[in-house]
Amino acid sequence: MTLTQRGAAPATSIPDEVVDEVELDRVVRAVAAKATEWAHTTPAHRRALLSDVIAATVEEAPAWLASACAAKGLPLGTTESGEELFSGVGTFVTMAQAYITSLTDLERSGRPHYPGPVTPTGDGRVTVRVFPRTSLEKLLFAGTTAEVWMEPGLTEPAIQHAQARAYRDPDGSKGTALVLGAGNVASLGPRDVLSKLIGEGKVVVLKANPVNAYLVPHWRKAMAPLIDAGYLAIVDGGAKVGAYLCDHPAIDEIHVTGSDKTYDAIVYGVGEDGAKRKAADAPLRTTPVSAELGSVSPVIVVPGNWSAKDISYQAEHVATMLTNNAGFNCLTPRVIITHAAWPQREAFMAALEATLAKIPTRPAYYPGAGDRFKAFVDAHPDADQIGEVSGAKLPWTVIRGVQPAATGDICLNVEAFCSLTSECALDATDAASFVTEAVRFANEVVWGSLSATVLCHPKQLKDPVVGTAVRKGIADLRYGGIGLNLFHGLVFALSTPTWGAYPGHARNDIQSGVGVVGNAYMLEGTEKSVITGPWIQRPAPVWFATQKNSSVVMEALLSYQAKPSLRTAVRVLAAAIRA
Repeated sequence: MTLTQRGAAPATSIPDEVVDEVELDRVVRAVAAKATEWAHTTPAHRRALLSDVIAATVEEAPAWLASACAAKGLPLGTTESGEELFSGVGTFVTMAQAYITSLTDLERSGRPHYPGPVTPTGDGRVTVRVFPRTSLEKLLFAGTTAEVWMEPGLTEPAIQHAQARAYRDPDGSKGTALVLGAGNVASLGPRDVLSKLIGEGKVVVLKANPVNAYLVPHWRKAMAPLIDAGYLAIVDGGAKVGAYLCDHPAIDEIHVTGSDKTYDAIVYGVGEDGAKRKAADAPLRTTPVSAELGSVSPVIVVPGNWSAKDISYQAEHVATMLTNNAGFNCLTPRVIITHAAWPQREAFMAALEATLAKIPTRPAYYPGAGDRFKAFVDAHPDADQIGEVSGAKLPWTVIRGVQPAATGDICLNVEAFCSLTSECALDATDAASFVTEAVRFANEVVWGSLSATVLCHPKQLKDPVVGTAVRKGIADLRYGGIGLNLFHGLVFALSTPTWGAYPGHARNDIQSGVGVVGNAYMLEGTEKSVITGPWIQRPAPVWFATQKNSSVVMEALLSYQAKPSLRTAVRVLAAAIRA
């Protein structure tokens, strides 16, 4: 891997694999035969199916969780298993519930009802508030809001008129989608299925990634209501199975969650011929492809006068962003952008590393992690390596002092996809000019456009100069999911915001992808989603890697996600207080 290569590891030739084309053809054609029927099912019928899916998922959750923890080397009943339950099962149930709410609205009034308000940004855009929706969400997620930013020129009447296209024009939206699932997070394939089925009106063939194909039996049980009705089929296999499915004449569109190199292999093919086709933008396949891909997701730390408590909390916050799923997330921050002259820069970075030292390292379960790790450490042999290294475990690693002028540095151009992040300090005269420079740097130098977080002390947000710079920076950031004082990963988890790359990447320079998932209100013409949270939350968020009672809290949260009520919400709060 060269230091100037952008993105992820290159795709190579397809290995030998036995493909049962007769059976795959039968599966695809059986699902495709249901496309028209599905397109005309009522919202009430879809809502009933989703309710059954939630019930089946909750019943299957213990076995699903046990398999995932065994595969990733995580002990049950720990903080790590609580995290896995939340991301692997809970976010799928959350998405199903969000779609149930929208389907109820569609049945009653013909469109999903976002909570609002719709707010002009002052630059020709408007934002649509999509979270919180209910008083219970306000209780559980105090101080947290999420807005979808719309493309310039859209008004609220136009937004409402364009909602839920698959329900306004079922015949124009129908078709058969191939979902190529990701191998890292257990909920990604099932969530992508819901986006295509419920959000876009397509029947679906889901191919599991070989890395987590062990989950297929659990997915089949959880989504049995959709499978039994014929609207979904789940298959597994390697690259040759994927290639056969991509070329099947009954597949109308493809959605992939993975790396930009996987997208290139689908669109242009692999090897030297694929590289030539990409250079000429002469695709091997013309089937429409949507994709949620990787990114060197930045965290922009606005300099300020932080207390010891501020430093400790935000160190835990950023440490959680890195350690979640052992760093095997497309949204894991890979560069922390700081102000070179910030007096507390060293204290913050030291607190981050001290926090990482308290978090147990984990097995590097994802293929190729060791090679990726080595490429970064070879380029930066002075990297700080923290924690136990034994067997398959890799250390938490922080590469400090990446030079902003070294725009070809691996840390700024390649998604590490392992337990590693970096820090890059920018020169600026003051906090406001730092924000402007950091946004420019994130947009123009850092590779990808999937997600980013901005951390800014509330006093500075109230400052007329710094606060204005931060608000303008949020507006100017070309990232699909943005967190302000809250990990951008929550944009993905909530399901009512959109999740995907910032629009506009060329097909032969796809970077973080094209299209969105989530988007439970079925909005058209979206640009990005922004989630805002409190500077310090008490009790600390249950998803923090430093929480010791996480598994108990996440079990309570799953009960709430499956059946939102005051009783289940109080159970979550009670468990969180004891955490």
